[in-house]
Amino acid sequence: MSRLRRRLPRTLVVRLDSAGDVLLAGPAVRAVAAGSAYTALLCGPQGAAAGRLLPGVDDVLTYDAPWVGLEPVPVTRPATRRLLRTLTAGRFDRALVLVSYHQSPLPIALLLKLAGVGWTAADSEDHPGALLDLRHHRLPGRHEVLAALDLARAAGFSLPPGDDGGLRVTPPPCTAHLTGAEPYVVVHPGAAVPARAWSPGRAARGAAALTAAGYRVVVTGGPAERELTARVAGRHGLDLGGATDLRQLAGVLARARVVVAGNTGPAHLAAAVGTPVVSLFAPVVPAERWAPHGVPHLLLGDRAAPCAGTRARHCPVPGHPCLDGIDDADVLAAVAALWGSPVDPRRRRRGQGEQTDRGAAV
Repeated sequence: MSRLRRRLPRTLVVRLDSAGDVLLAGPAVRAVAAGSAYTALLCGPQGAAAGRLLPGVDDVLTYDAPWVGLEPVPVTRPATRRLLRTLTAGRFDRALVLVSYHQSPLPIALLLKLAGVGWTAADSEDHPGALLDLRHHRLPGRHEVLAALDLARAAGFSLPPGDDGGLRVTPPPCTAHLTGAEPYVVVHPGAAVPARAWSPGRAARGAAALTAAGYRVVVTGGPAERELTARVAGRHGLDLGGATDLRQLAGVLARARVVVAGNTGPAHLAAAVGTPVVSLFAPVVPAERWAPHGVPHLLLGDRAAPCAGTRARHCPVPGHPCLDGIDDADVLAAVAALWGSPVDPRRRRRGQGEQTDRGAAV
């Protein structure tokens, strides 16, 4: 190891949320890795698999934080002590805590200080006292990817030359044995937050409309979504519910021509492998912060719906009109518009897609 490499810090990046949030942290992680001798990522259990796909990560640590997640775990002394032992053993010089605009970095910042981490940076609207060495303020309305990169730059980390700042994962495996012949469109009907995806019946009708229009449809989902994916695939689509882990799912998405999905982790995974996304985007959270990043995409959904900005987990409006009200014609037009989008040979997209309120602009 060169003297320069030895002088670089051992750095910890913290992102304790879902797989999608961890994927959105990827460009900031690469910036940190470019300026560090060793880069570890501290994730929650839901994000660890995504963390292992990110280039630049030397190790993934996990901690189920009691202030994060849909069903937070209770606070316990044994879990806190285990985390402190792990962090202390890591001998980290620096830490970057990545949080969304509505979250506080201060609980984990306190634990980092107790573990002896020498310097910590985070976006924080709350006064941090002695918990942060760099209190950064994110720009209003900033996309999660760009906000994380802003913090990394403020902390002295920059992307290496030639890195366009797009989402990226390590090369996925070939999944032709699962999907069969190309081309195909992926429909991913599920989401951890039901308000951010089609209802099951609407997803089934959407998949049927794509099939009737001549597209080969592959339906993806996790092990707990097998009933959903079977219903959506019906008699004509290929049901891969529960058939892939996250790395294999990346391979399935990489071979797709277009992915149709709600605002959920697989939409960001599709962006990370360079596949265009028809994003069924419910306005419960702002698209400017969580839309697919760095790939051609089209947003479908009523962004002026009454649920806008509520961060609701279940749609508060009868009939889920913001997404279930999308016409099949709009879905077909969006898929057709993106089907012929140019593909970078390295599976990286450089442009951003257009956005519409209810239908695709073609």
